[in-house]
Amino acid sequence: MIPIHDETTPQLGEPMAGKPSWLKVKAPTSVEYKKLAQLMRDKKLNTVCEEASCPNIGECWKQGSATFMILGRVCTRTCAFCDVETGRPDLLDFDEPKNIADTVAQMLLKHVVITSVDRDDLPDGGAQHYANTILAIKALSPEVTIEILTPDFQRKPATCIETVMAASPDIFNHNLETVPRLYRSVRPGARYFTSLRLLQRAKEIDARVVTKSGIMVGLGEERDEILQVLDDMREAGIDILTIGQYLRPSVKHHPVMKYWHPDEFAELKYLAEKRGFGMVASGPLVRSSFHAEDVFSALKLRQC
Repeated sequence: MIPIHDETTPQLGEPMAGKPSWLKVKAPTSVEYKKLAQLMRDKKLNTVCEEASCPNIGECWKQGSATFMILGRVCTRTCAFCDVETGRPDLLDFDEPKNIADTVAQMLLKHVVITSVDRDDLPDGGAQHYANTILAIKALSPEVTIEILTPDFQRKPATCIETVMAASPDIFNHNLETVPRLYRSVRPGARYFTSLRLLQRAKEIDARVVTKSGIMVGLGEERDEILQVLDDMREAGIDILTIGQYLRPSVKHHPVMKYWHPDEFAELKYLAEKRGFGMVASGPLVRSSFHAEDVFSALKLRQC
C-alpha cells in the first residue's frame, strides 16, 4: 500500500497557504498556443480551458487540443469551485455548432471534447444544442471521436438525455466533482444521485457509449468518502475516471483544505483500478479533459 501524506492538511475551515512544487506550471507562450487562441477568437468560440482557468492550457493548446464550451460563457449556477462567470446567460448562438465543426476540421483533430455552462433557463437545458453540435462535427469530420461533458439536466424532461444520446457521442462525461457530504457547500445547485443516475442512464440508452466521470480532491473530503464514490461509480457502470487536485480560483471560492501528494494520487489510481475502472487518470494536474484522446485510446486498446 502506498503511504498517505497528511502533513499538508490544515484545520477545518482554514485555507491552504502556498502551492507545493508539484503544482507549478509555466505560463503559456508557444506559437501553437497563440495560433489556437487567435482561431478561437476568429470563430467566436469559447473554451473551458480559458473560462475555468485550467492550469494545463499551455500544454494542451501547444498540442492543438482544446475543450470547446458551448451554450455561452455565462452559467446559471454558482458552484463554489468554478471560475466560470455566473449570471444572466447569453442568447443561444445558432451558428455555434457549424463554427465548432469548421474549427475541428481546420485543426485536423482526431478527438474533440465538448462541454458547456449550465443552462437552467432553457426548457431542455441545452440538450438539442449538444446534439446539433455533435451532428455538425460528424458531418464534416466523420472519423473524429466525440466526447461530451454535459450538465446534469436536473429538473428537465427525461427526454433531454435521450436527445443527446440520439446524436451518438463516443464518450458521455458528467463529473460528480466531489463527495455527497460536500454537495451543499461545493455544488449547491446539483444533487449527487441525480448526477450518478444521469451517467447510468446514458449507458442504458446506448451500451456502446463509454461513460466517464471525475472528482476533485482537496475540498475537505475524507479518504473513505472518496472510496465510496468510486464504488458508486462502478455500480453505475462508469468506464473512465479522472481524479485531480482542486485549485482555488480566487478568495471568493471554496478554500483548498489540502494539497494531496502525488503518492496519494497514485494510491487512488491503484484502488480505482482494483475496482474495475477501464481507465483511470489520477494526478495533481489531471482535469476531466486533460489528455482525453490518450485516455480514450488506451481504454480502447485494453478492450481489444
